Amino acid sequence: MIVLGIDPGTTRIGYGAIESSGSSLRHITSGILELTPKETDGERLDEIRTSLERLLLHIHPEKVGVERLFFSKNKKTALSVAEARGVLVATVVHNKIPLFELSPNEVKLAVTGNGASKKNEVAKMVSLLLHMDVSHLLDDATDALAIAIASSNKRLG
Repeated sequence: MIVLGIDPGTTRIGYGAIESSGSSLRHITSGILELTPKETDGERLDEIRTSLERLLLHIHPEKVGVERLFFSKNKKTALSVAEARGVLVATVVHNKIPLFELSPNEVKLAVTGNGASKKNEVAKMVSLLLHMDVSHLLDDATDALAIAIASSNKRLG
């Protein structure tokens, strides 16, 4: 089963795709959807939609995990991320792909066994579980792979 994990953001969105077969996990692809500066929020949100549409057509995931928002001190940033996340969720649903929404703590717990793990601990476990070096990846891509790993264990209904 191909699982896509998405780490929402305002200027870049992390993505990571894995193949899950029983207890075996394999890295397919990962990276960043870089968003170009736009004059309006609507243009930025449309770019998110079209970028994700292209990614979905390329990867053909059988399910998608998207990280839920966590509390943010910066309300303006939180609102922008919430808008981006809304477009991501709507695009996945529009494409009729099963969607799983996970909190950061759920992802950490699924990957490391500890919901309070630090970023470097999550990255180390992603590296071990996928048998790959993640040191060259941006945090957004590593987080997206962790979301994919955590989503691979989720069942519908």
